[in-house]
Amino acid sequence: MTEATTNEAAAQDDRENTLFFDLKDGRVVIKLRPDLAPQHVERIKTLVRQGFYDGTPFHRVIEGFMAQGGDPTGTGTGGSQLPDLPAEFSPPAKARFLRGVCGMARTANPNSANSQFFIMFAPASSLDGQYTIWGQVTSGMEFVDKIKRGTGQSGMVREPDRLVKAQIAADAA
Repeated sequence: MTEATTNEAAAQDDRENTLFFDLKDGRVVIKLRPDLAPQHVERIKTLVRQGFYDGTPFHRVIEGFMAQGGDPTGTGTGGSQLPDLPAEFSPPAKARFLRGVCGMARTANPNSANSQFFIMFAPASSLDGQYTIWGQVTSGMEFVDKIKRGTGQSGMVREPDRLVKAQIAADAA
């Protein structure tokens, strides 16, 4: 394999592991992390390619913590028709919940992640090793910062902002 072929393959792999979230204010670019959570990354890609996330609300948004989406019902109890995923927790020495990190939401059952995800506004060490990390925002965090906030301790949002469109870079025109 020539160096050019190797570089081309690496570039295509990068596009296959780059996610675009188009929000009302602009595009968020997320580097997927199959090295940390291969099953969760595959699930995200599958749902994105089905158009599952398009138009879904950011139903739970807590200032200084995170924005949660991926539930088409907007109640925090919905998900996809696919089965729940087993946990793929990363040891804190390998990956931590810092600003821009993308994780999978779940119930008290660690093996209950399905379609809901969250994007961190700020570090939260209490989540390290307790939730699956599947990505990292590489650009457009200023648009995540503009997502409408919820109220109360639950952070539930009335008339929430929505994820306009999600796509894998390799599939983008």
